Formats: sequence, structure tokens, C-alpha cells
Amino acid sequence: MSSRPAWLASPRVLRTEVLAGLVVALALIPEAISFSILAGVDPKVGLFASFTMAVTIAFTGGRPAMISAATGAVALVVAPLVASHGLGHLIAAVVLGGVFQVVLAVVGVAKLMRFIPRSVMVGFVNALAILIFTAQVPHLVGVPWLVYPLVAVALAIIWLLPRWTSVVPAPLVAIVVLTVFTAVAHVTVPTVGDEGKLPDSLPVPGLPDVPFSFDTLRTIAPYALGVALVGLMESLMTAKLVDDITDTRSDKTRESWGQGVANIVTGLFGGMGGCAMIGQTMINVKTSGARTRLSTFLAGVFLLILVVVLGDVVAVIPMAALVAVMIVVSVGTFDWHSVAPATLRRMPAGEIIVMLVTVAGTLATHNLAVGVVLGVLAAMVVFARRVAHFAQVTSASSGGEKVYRVHGELFFASSNDLVHQFDYAGDPGRVVIDLSAAHIWDASSVAALDAITTEYASRGKQVEITGLNEDSARFHENLAGKLGAGH
Repeated sequence: MSSRPAWLASPRVLRTEVLAGLVVALALIPEAISFSILAGVDPKVGLFASFTMAVTIAFTGGRPAMISAATGAVALVVAPLVASHGLGHLIAAVVLGGVFQVVLAVVGVAKLMRFIPRSVMVGFVNALAILIFTAQVPHLVGVPWLVYPLVAVALAIIWLLPRWTSVVPAPLVAIVVLTVFTAVAHVTVPTVGDEGKLPDSLPVPGLPDVPFSFDTLRTIAPYALGVALVGLMESLMTAKLVDDITDTRSDKTRESWGQGVANIVTGLFGGMGGCAMIGQTMINVKTSGARTRLSTFLAGVFLLILVVVLGDVVAVIPMAALVAVMIVVSVGTFDWHSVAPATLRRMPAGEIIVMLVTVAGTLATHNLAVGVVLGVLAAMVVFARRVAHFAQVTSASSGGEKVYRVHGELFFASSNDLVHQFDYAGDPGRVVIDLSAAHIWDASSVAALDAITTEYASRGKQVEITGLNEDSARFHENLAGKLGAGH
């Protein structure tokens, strides 16, 4: 069996990966410049970060074909640090953030992905699609009228060309056609060059220009932790989304420490840090059909070549072409099935609420990580309310004793109702609580059982708890009577 990479074994796959990397590189340029401005740094800081992130993660990442680069979420985290302490502290925070990500990967942070419900994932995807679309609106307001037909033409090319051929990615064709037209016709419309000055030299490695002291560490640590957490959350969520699209599995732990290594490298090359970019990843995976690490690597390489060597050519690309590409990405990213009337009628209200909380939190803060955290918290509340009343109690009298049978899961939410389902005054002198159809999950449940036995004991009545499974019996034996009154 051949061990050669898929792109090396197939010319068709190689062509797909190369062209996908080129399209992604073109789409990265205005995004990286915008995020640099958002963070308060020179455009080259974001562009170099995108180059080093993409190239490094192509080797260290756990999700092939996923694109990592400078992102808006990281820019929002570090912007206050840049404003108060300057670029040197930003670079130091990025390096330390990468170290934090490696440490979090080692302690198993990737395993937390199993606790993110589908409704949060749907909200994450829909919020992202909305953010991608709204980010294009400024490029469509207060611009020459010719921008609108140019965007329409680009959209038509991107949507219609695949019906005839898929040899060349439709977004790349749209970019080339609009660039050639505006250059030949001498049309004046906003271009990539208008977004910011492109660098004309290669990035140079070096240590952050900051005092290596405890005061510096204390200053950058909170921002570094923010970079680490936001970056990991967006990267792992994006990896899970690509897993679903490609019907393959990725190594989330490797992706976690790979992001850390990429941020360390990025910081040492003077970049602003970053994480997975879901918009560019969708261009690479969904629009262009890339599936291997080669497309990610080439996206970074092409980006550097385009901005350093071919900067004058890239500068004349009309923003209308890139806006059209991102609009198509936003439309394709949005989960339209999730908001279809038929789906909403079948979906439990709690699931819809969780999705809406995730979307609203993301749109309000322009931070996908915040939206996901709020969505998970909402899902926890919905779940707790849903199962709080699952514990049911039935009773029967037999031979001078009362037998209560408890059915369901006993934890802090359900056990609160448990103590109110017994007839303490009217029951005979012997009471049996049968838990063979129940399971004890936490100390709150043991405390509730203690409260029940204490209540009966205060009336001179004997209580026997039976039917505990092995785990519940061990839990009950360790804690019963040892939690203190009222706890």
C-alpha cells in the first residue's frame, strides 16, 4: 500500500489543493489587515501572523485542511494591551498564550468538546455566518455605484460556474475576472491596497522587546490566558464543524497543542497571534474542496508571496470580488434547515432557546467564544430544568410497613423535590425506600436522603434504604450522615 500523501498520488487532488490555497490566501489579505487595525497594530503584524500560523499549523495541527491565521476574536482580546503597553507586550502575550495552549492540551482540554451540545454548534455556525456577512456591509456602504454590479457579477460567477466546470475554483475565477476588468477599464473602486499598506520584506524572528520581569508577566498573563482560551475554543469548534462536513475525525488534542506551537512561532516572528478561521476554512473545505494539509501550507506560502513579491498586483484586486466570495461563504455556512418552519415546529423550545442565546451572545459581543460559553450555560440550565422532575416516587403499604419506590436520576435538581414526596406524619413505624430503579449522582442526593431519614427519626420511625446499585451504595456509604445538618 502506498504511503504517499493523497495530493502527491493524484494530479487532480494536487490541483485542487494548490488552487484552494491560492483562493484562501487572497481572502486572508483584507481580513488580516482589518484585524490588525482592530488590534491597533501595523497591517504587516496581522499579515505575518496569518503566514506563520497557516504554515505552522499545516504541520502541527490535528485537522487537515483547516485554516489558522490572525482572527478578530484574538484581536479583540489583545487590543487593550496594545493600547496600554504597546507591540512588545502584545508579542510576549502571544508567546505566553501559545505556552498556555500547549499546557491546556496536555491536561486534556480537548475532551471538553463532548460537553458542547448540537444546539450550541448550530448557534455557533449561524452566528458566524451572520458575522461574516455583516463584516462585508462596510464595503458596500458609501462606495461608487459600480461596486454593486461588480459584486453581482462575481456572485453570478461563483454560483453558476460550478455547473459547467470545477477545474478551477469559481471564487478564483471571479477574483481574476473582476481584477482584469477594473484594471483594463481603469475603473476606480475600492481595492485591497486601500485597506492598508502591504509589507515589502520578510518577517524576522526575534524575542519580544519587553523587560523579562515579574511585572511584565503579571501584565501579560491575563491577556495571554484570554488568547489561549478564545483561540482553543474557536479552533476546536471549527475542527468539529469540518469533521461533520468531511465525515472524518480529527485529533483535537493535537490541534490544541498545535495551535499553541503556532502561536509561539507567530509571536517569535512578530505576529499578533490567531486561531482557526472558520470563514477561510469554509472557503478551503466547502467551496474549494480541499482536504489535505497542503492547502493550509500553501495558503500561508501564497499569502507571503502575494503581499511581499506581488504586492503591487494584489493591491489592485477590487474589494468587490472578495466581498462576493465572503457573501457566498456566509450563505453556505448558515444552517438554513435549523430555521425552517418545519424544523422549528418539531424542535423542543429549550433547544431553540439555546441556539438563540448562542447567536445573540455572539452578535452582541462579536466574540464567538462568549457566545459558545453563554450557549453552553443556557443548555445546562435547560437540561437541569428538564430532568429536575424525572425522579418519581410511588408508594404501597404492606404488612405494617410503607414501601416507597424511587425511579430516576437523583442529583441536585431532582433531589430537591424528593423530600416533599413522603408522608412523614401518616406513615407507619417502619418505612422502606427502594432505590433499585434510581441512581445517586451527587452529595445533594445523599443530603436529601439524610433529611428524609432524620425527619422520620424525629417521629420515632425507622427507615431502611434498599436497592442501591454498586456505585450509588459506595457514594451513599461514604457521605451518609457526614454532610452536616442543613447541607
